[in-house]
Amino acid sequence: MTQTSHDRLLIIDFGSQVTQLIARRLRELNVYCEIHPYQGITMDFVRAMAPRAIIFSGGPDSVTREGSPRAPQEIFDLGVPILGICYGQQVMMEQLGGKVVSGDGTAEFGRAYVTPEGRLDLLAGWFDEGREQVWMSHGDHVSQIAPGFAVYGTSPNAPFAITADPARHFYAVQFHPEVHHTPNGRKLYENFVRLAGFSGDWTMGAYRDEAVANIRKQIGDKRVICALSGGVDSSVAAALIHEAVGDQLTCVFVDHGLLRQGEADEVVGMFRDHMNLQVIHAQEQDLFLDALEGVSDPETKRKTIGRLFIDVFQKYADQIDGAEFLAQGTLYPDVIESVSFSGGPSVTIKSHHNVGGLPEKMGLKLVEPLRELFKDEVRDLGRELGLPAHFIGRHPFPGPGLAIRCPGEITRDKLDILRKADAVYIDQIRKHGLYDEIWQAFVAILPVRTVGVMGDGRTYDYACALRAVTSVDGMTADYYPFSHEFLGETATRIINEVKGINRVTYDVTSKPPGTIEWE
Repeated sequence: MTQTSHDRLLIIDFGSQVTQLIARRLRELNVYCEIHPYQGITMDFVRAMAPRAIIFSGGPDSVTREGSPRAPQEIFDLGVPILGICYGQQVMMEQLGGKVVSGDGTAEFGRAYVTPEGRLDLLAGWFDEGREQVWMSHGDHVSQIAPGFAVYGTSPNAPFAITADPARHFYAVQFHPEVHHTPNGRKLYENFVRLAGFSGDWTMGAYRDEAVANIRKQIGDKRVICALSGGVDSSVAAALIHEAVGDQLTCVFVDHGLLRQGEADEVVGMFRDHMNLQVIHAQEQDLFLDALEGVSDPETKRKTIGRLFIDVFQKYADQIDGAEFLAQGTLYPDVIESVSFSGGPSVTIKSHHNVGGLPEKMGLKLVEPLRELFKDEVRDLGRELGLPAHFIGRHPFPGPGLAIRCPGEITRDKLDILRKADAVYIDQIRKHGLYDEIWQAFVAILPVRTVGVMGDGRTYDYACALRAVTSVDGMTADYYPFSHEFLGETATRIINEVKGINRVTYDVTSKPPGTIEWE
């Protein structure tokens, strides 16, 4: 649990797939909140956190099942406002004396419309046009509200869509106000935090000052090393730590030969020359590319790169006398996802490359100054620290780099072709003013050659795939709807300017079922 001095809101997670969206909505309102799984919620924990308000999330279980998730009963005696959402509404009703039933033909999944039943402060700004669109996702439903509650909104299959006990500041909704399919959901959260008395004191300026003070307290006069990838997370972490402890920080930038065109010079130049950080440029291209020669399995690629990264980082870290701390750009979603809701195993879609194996091996203490932030907040902090806008807005780039954009065997020639094609593609996107509309864009070089005609001659060169997606957090994504004119112009440029490619395709797969990267 954080030691922040801000007003706090506790989100008790009952396993909903969209619980993180609740936190994101609240952070957008400058309200500090934390998500904690229901299993770890004790009254000692709650009292120590001292939240100004509590939200119960949705969840996949049924409150009618024996042993299903519950909140501590004493939580209702704290005297703080509570908002229950979907399963959270049903938990409140069940624990406070109401009833929930399964089935009976009142399930709702998808878009629905709620109409008002009386006036409620929580609903200020709602129902201006008579009804509100919401997003429902429930099989069970409330059949009898708890004593003290009244109905303030209904839908065709949810007669208790909005219920509340205003005297105790208990509110409960059957729908999900956090998803964008509930267009006016933000207003409901605004009203809830206003009623709870939040001052909106969670700002990046305040966070920056607190983080600098905490870093100085943690590190003291010791030295800290940071694995600098050039991505937004590690870059902002490095800039923040440098502001706190200056030359006590040394960054190690591992160049594994799998970077985009000009990337190493850009990253090292910005941090070493313009920000005056101590940066070790570890040029280990041959080590990585020799080890990857002939490797085609995606997991083997990732594991090979991860293992070598640790070895290389260890080698250079050993050259830094007195280093006792390791800095990592861990974000709040990483912290949340490290605690399994069910306690059971999850399916590995693909291994993630990071430096998570370093601390135990190296015996260093961790510094994670971004572990309370979401990605968009990290970008805000980067702006607050003065990092260039073009750097803060960079598309995500995977740790294994171009290795996973080169399906099949990796060769130096294919990587050179891929770099050039990718540079043309990104240049096209920037020229058309589309870069900031897109979450991530890149070229993948395919493990096939195709016949083509250039001039009067036959060619037999590689095909490539263009990929561009829109997303909020990378968990889901959809392809970007380029015009046919853009795609045709881009294909012509790549074929004309990049020797080795004679065919260009565009990937229109969403996530799911696909992943954003090709491997």
